[in-house]
Amino acid sequence: MAADLTFSDFTTGEKARLAVLLARMAKRGVADDGTGSVDLTDLKRRVERIENTARSRKKK
Repeated sequence: MAADLTFSDFTTGEKARLAVLLARMAKRGVADDGTGSVDLTDLKRRVERIENTARSRKKK
């Protein structure tokens, strides 16, 4: 999570979506066969998009 955001800056829906994305990242990490070649970039982009939304709402 970005340093300028706190957990209270997110809406309840955003918190739920972040929890689901975190679980999906963990699931992919567990499914790794030890090569470290798990691609999490799509999930990270979604998290960044949620953070940017919260950041823009906080600035207003």
